[in-house]
Amino acid sequence: MIGLATVINYIDRSAINIMWPYIYKDFGIADADNKNALALLTTFFMIAYAIGQTVTGKMMDAIGTRLGMAVSIAAWSISIALHAVAKTISSFSIFRFFLGMSEAGNWPGATKSNAEWFPSKERAIAQGIFGAGASLGGVVSAPIIAFLYLSLGWQGTFAGIAVLGFIWIIPWLIINKATPDKHPWITKKEQDYILDKEITGSNEVVEKKETKVYSWSQLLNFKATWGIISSRFFIDPVWWLFVTWLPTFLKENFQFDIKQIGAFAWFPYLMAAIGGILGGLYSSRQIRKGVDAVVARKKAITIGCLLMLLSLVAIVFSLDHLKDQPAVAIGLISITLFGFQFLIGNIQTLPSDYFNGKNVGVVAGMGGTAAVFGTLITTWMVPVLTKTSYISFFVLAAVLVPLAWLSLKVFGKKVAQ
Repeated sequence: MIGLATVINYIDRSAINIMWPYIYKDFGIADADNKNALALLTTFFMIAYAIGQTVTGKMMDAIGTRLGMAVSIAAWSISIALHAVAKTISSFSIFRFFLGMSEAGNWPGATKSNAEWFPSKERAIAQGIFGAGASLGGVVSAPIIAFLYLSLGWQGTFAGIAVLGFIWIIPWLIINKATPDKHPWITKKEQDYILDKEITGSNEVVEKKETKVYSWSQLLNFKATWGIISSRFFIDPVWWLFVTWLPTFLKENFQFDIKQIGAFAWFPYLMAAIGGILGGLYSSRQIRKGVDAVVARKKAITIGCLLMLLSLVAIVFSLDHLKDQPAVAIGLISITLFGFQFLIGNIQTLPSDYFNGKNVGVVAGMGGTAAVFGTLITTWMVPVLTKTSYISFFVLAAVLVPLAWLSLKVFGKKVAQ
């Protein structure tokens, strides 16, 4: 259900990026101001997203993931529906702000839910499925949005996709009746397994110790918290560079129309979805072999960083020669997004490896907020960097990858629970 919510999340947020190169003139925006206007809309979304990551993380810890996820998706569905009545860039910006605030809840909610419903050795797989939802959202959004836009126009597209979130809430509330320790559909043995209780030789269940709930300021005293915050600050902007600017890049660099974007822009996200699942499987298999969970996550993160760096460097040195070969450029971008999703599920799982209980949602939210601040900076760099060429765009992405890896290397220390 959370994977499906994430698909809907990405359909909703991607709609503006896919349609923008073809609708900005409806708002009286000149060609020269196109990218700055999109950067402004993205800024309103991301500022709200930054605030929302921490606020909704606290909300998930306070009211639980069942109600918290329902509140988030209802709010963002209303917000995306309001896009259909936008008349000016100002009203669009306001609705983007509301969308960012509400959509943020999906991430700390998913991380907390995975911590509740999966033992540590399986959380990366669950996080990979959830992360694959983001990628699958990218896969289906391009053709769906292109089809709806050509059939209904941009207003009808926003109204149509808003319905998806309200449909999702119904089975979510039916299936997710309670937390594992109280859910009526699972057995005692399943509860013990999910709750990661230790079974002794006599089949006696040994309860784990209660863990301390830290304040935000106390959590910031841990190096592990800063490892998560700093790595998300550097690595998440790479994903957002493509989520926000890929349709514009394809239009400007290869003269794609919206039909071509619908036909081709989904492939990098398909590869990203595969990467997310394989990254989770890799670290989970390492844990089953006896490798410490944090060490296993870091191995997966290293592999993902290497794939991203190699593909981005290849783009930097070949982009000028790929004017007539968009398939090669899309292929290299696909490797980049594969590597990103291979590693990001493991970074997002680290809060539940480092901390337990009601600390998980807060730390996950802090990481999400840091990711947004990093993305805001890169968003405003893009219109400047791409005035004459997109090479600097890819150089920026390539520089961020090793910085993220070094952040975990320096700060990523195990927390004494």
